[in-house]
Amino acid sequence: MKISPYSLLALAIVVAFGCSQAPSGRGAGEVQTSPQGSTKFKVETVVGGLEVPWSIVWAPDGRMIFTERPGRVRVFEKGALRQKPLYVVPDVEQTGETGLMSVALHPQFTSNQFIYLSYGYGSRGSLVRVVRFRETAEGLVDRKVIIENVPAAQFHAGCRLRFGPDGKLYITTGDATKRDLAQKLDSLAGKTLRLNDDGSIPQDNPYVGQENARTEIWSIGHRNAQGLDFQPGTNLMFQTEHGPSNFDGPPGGDEVNIVEKGKNYGWPLIHHTQTRSGLESPLLEYTPACAPASGAFYRGSAFPGFKGNFFFGCLRGEMLIRVALDGRKVLGQDGIIKEYGRIRDVAEGPDGAIYFSTSNRDGRGKPASDDDRIIRLIPVP
Repeated sequence: MKISPYSLLALAIVVAFGCSQAPSGRGAGEVQTSPQGSTKFKVETVVGGLEVPWSIVWAPDGRMIFTERPGRVRVFEKGALRQKPLYVVPDVEQTGETGLMSVALHPQFTSNQFIYLSYGYGSRGSLVRVVRFRETAEGLVDRKVIIENVPAAQFHAGCRLRFGPDGKLYITTGDATKRDLAQKLDSLAGKTLRLNDDGSIPQDNPYVGQENARTEIWSIGHRNAQGLDFQPGTNLMFQTEHGPSNFDGPPGGDEVNIVEKGKNYGWPLIHHTQTRSGLESPLLEYTPACAPASGAFYRGSAFPGFKGNFFFGCLRGEMLIRVALDGRKVLGQDGIIKEYGRIRDVAEGPDGAIYFSTSNRDGRGKPASDDDRIIRLIPVP
């Protein structure tokens, strides 16, 4: 086993910032400074009283659209939460970590109004499907299944959606607590999938034409990746992944990976910082566990010091981690928010602010009076 200096840095961050504590209440606009001391910001609650907000996107008209795990698609616009959900998924199964998860807008949303949802269904959320809708003034219509029968479970159900720079839809899936499935090419579990926007198979996928292999697969050997974004400039895919904690190793093993076509990310053959020929070890590894649940690059100009940085929310670690990068090289990292309990999604708003959601009502947190919340960081001159 090889321990990188960045693994030790990650360990120091989790030890320093990851201790459990009851989250504070609504953000009061206090000024904070990032650990490196160069960026000041205020913390403001945007909307509270939510139930496990899982995924956040913005429509071109400035509306914030987000999901709540029980099955609601919500809209925040003109400074207020729309009382009636945009849509309630009728066949969602919320059990453990599954339920309504990711939302993604088509790259040409302005013209086609396509919105994509991933959610658990079936007995105790034993499967995941991705469905496309078209938004109209009346709500979401023209339901089309993009992919379904993806193995899931009460735990390790994935499932992040993101369109890539190539216009393809990328989907992370969990191993459904059956770790051997992550290495099986005839299973969709423990994989990254890549599809055309209508659910058809891109012909340049790595396993097209290979016998007994699912052609939707882009990469294999994942345990439960829930963060996904593409690095500006390089278009490299970065993912965050929940590690095995106590499985044949020290508690922890959470990961940040650069995920590429046809590569094998090792689970369960290797984990933590282990290496083996033909298998990919993580760019960053976190022991003790921080439970990374999202991932987003900052592309805006409101925070010049954060430009190009990779952010992800941590559930168990109860913080927002920032990673500075130069392409594939890690320059440093820090935990910049640590007072709001379990953090799920992180996203950049059209105003250049950094938004994140809490997950304190998921059965594992200690909710504040107005949890769950979507909170933002705004710059201070």
